[in-house]
Amino acid sequence: MAIWDLETLGEKCVINLCDGKDLGFVCDVRFSSEDGRICAFVVPKCCGIFSVGKCDSLIIPWEKVECIGEDTILVRLSPADYSCCLCPRPKRKGTRF
Repeated sequence: MAIWDLETLGEKCVINLCDGKDLGFVCDVRFSSEDGRICAFVVPKCCGIFSVGKCDSLIIPWEKVECIGEDTILVRLSPADYSCCLCPRPKRKGTRF
């Protein structure tokens, strides 16, 4: 069993096996409050020119993760999953975006 920290996971590119899209990099991990298991990976999704503008997060449920490799995390998200997994990222205090 491999052990990763958030920094190591953040260096792995997340690829969707359904359409081959590069979804970005993991910026956070969500855990279950009951047993401490990983529930989901969070991948930031910025829209707009030079990624300035609306920023959302793609929440990828653990069940959608197929494989965690040396360089990539392979997930299986159908087009319907994109809409249900996208949630607005809260605006941080003191930032313009």
